[in-house]
Amino acid sequence: MARHLITSAIPYINGIKHLGNLVGSQLPADLFARYQRGRGHEVLFLCATDEHGTPAELAAAKAGKPVAEYCAEMHEVQSRIAEGFRLSFDHFGRSSSPQNHRLTQHFAKVLADRGLIREVSETQMYSPTDGRYLPDRYIEGTCPNCGFESARGDQCDNCTKQLDPVDLINPHSTISGATDLEMRETKHLYLRQSAMKDELEAWIDSKTDWPVLTTSIAKKWLNDGDGLQDRGITRDLDWGVPVQRGDEPWPGMEGKVFYVWFDAPIEYIACAQEWVEAGKGDDWERWWRTDKGAGDVTYTQFMGKDNVPFHTLGFPATILGSGEPWKLVDYIKSFNYLNYDGGQFSTSRGRGVFMDQALEILPADYWRWWLLSHAPESSDAEFTWENFQSSVNKDLADVLGNFVSRITKFCRSKFGEEVPAGGSFGERETALIADLEARIRAYEGHMEAMEVRKAAAALRGIWVAGNEYLQAAAPWATFKEDPEQAAAQVRLGLNLIRLYAVLSAPFLPDASAKMLEGMQTDATDWPGDAESALSVLEPGHAFTVPEVLFSKITDDQREEWQGRFAGVRE
Repeated sequence: MARHLITSAIPYINGIKHLGNLVGSQLPADLFARYQRGRGHEVLFLCATDEHGTPAELAAAKAGKPVAEYCAEMHEVQSRIAEGFRLSFDHFGRSSSPQNHRLTQHFAKVLADRGLIREVSETQMYSPTDGRYLPDRYIEGTCPNCGFESARGDQCDNCTKQLDPVDLINPHSTISGATDLEMRETKHLYLRQSAMKDELEAWIDSKTDWPVLTTSIAKKWLNDGDGLQDRGITRDLDWGVPVQRGDEPWPGMEGKVFYVWFDAPIEYIACAQEWVEAGKGDDWERWWRTDKGAGDVTYTQFMGKDNVPFHTLGFPATILGSGEPWKLVDYIKSFNYLNYDGGQFSTSRGRGVFMDQALEILPADYWRWWLLSHAPESSDAEFTWENFQSSVNKDLADVLGNFVSRITKFCRSKFGEEVPAGGSFGERETALIADLEARIRAYEGHMEAMEVRKAAAALRGIWVAGNEYLQAAAPWATFKEDPEQAAAQVRLGLNLIRLYAVLSAPFLPDASAKMLEGMQTDATDWPGDAESALSVLEPGHAFTVPEVLFSKITDDQREEWQGRFAGVRE
């Protein structure tokens, strides 16, 4: 039994996330976690809300609530929505937790003791209109690199270039819109990433199996221009982890907090501590400390491409720089962007379908299937309502749902609601079993490699193989001439439903549960070989005809939803 530590990039607390956020990290992470559990492996799947920094303050101010109250409420909202999408986190934590405060301050002390943090007097944007220093995300302007007009003071969402507020063209305050910004002196802490460039580069070079998207972004940050730069890890904010050296004050840093991109990845570790203290687990160190048993853990991170620099450089610099035996990531699965109907999804601008709205329209499996089967792996992808309708109708309703409905209803009409006895497999059945054996092994290979779209295509191919067999065997015609042979064909078909339930569970957990319930079995063991897997339900085993697994999306529904989501979310 292998051990898999899996983390999804933690979503910002500032509102409900859109479908692009979901498919860029949480959903494929859940797919992988469910698959590994299905194979019998031990899994710890962690995620949390990212609650510090400017986005939290801005969202709370907009909602007219104290930031701590706002974050607590939104954590509950995001947690409920995650459950709605059947995201199977072992724990869904909070970066504002006491555990993360303590651990962040611990890392700061250790890094400082090792000479990897330096104090810098610098000038920073100050807004006389707002009466405060403006952290990076309180400032927007035009990106000097690509011309994107809504680039933030820390990074351009369009081209992912790291920025400083002074780089922006025509900057303005996102609080008041003021443009009379000026530079004033302040003091901050910097993580000396430049001192670790060679170590980080050697570590990245050792990851020869990482996706090109991941390594290319990391290499760009390492080698572009002047190379890897030291990074500020403190901000002039009220909300966040107070700047301390462990549990001691940090002279000159009073009233400052750690930068959200310093403390947020540390929450992955703190989340495991929360998991234990919540009574869900008994030993977080065996997952995170290589001197406590984490040496045999495989750690996989899932994230959108905009998060790659912080997870390939910033967080590893913290871990490696500490000199302590923390578990480093083994594999980073990164994703491109999912766009929406000719434009971009945007949380801050409210464009696209958001997770709560999606669940109001259709159950989770509809969305899980489309998003995963169209995951933006090799390039950006685009959600269109026409494609969504076509995929749901053809893949889920016509292929998987239709197979389950046809074989169970036919069996009920001719043999009753139990697996029929009699007959034996012929050449057609033997050929199907051999075909499925190859297809299942290919599906496993794609899942192990985290090739999400290829895995979805392989799974669909397994469903199609059963449909093609059913169409060719035509037990309804066979029954008229040879009821015994028809019984064998139906018996194989009912066992296919159970097999589909097991194989489809990572993608379609609700449909899988319905199929297993209909087949009245809890036999969910992963198929060792197709022949054995297709004889689990023995003659006489009772079943019930499941409800319709998937309803088709009508043209009227599609047109209504296209119109409803054509504008900006209020």
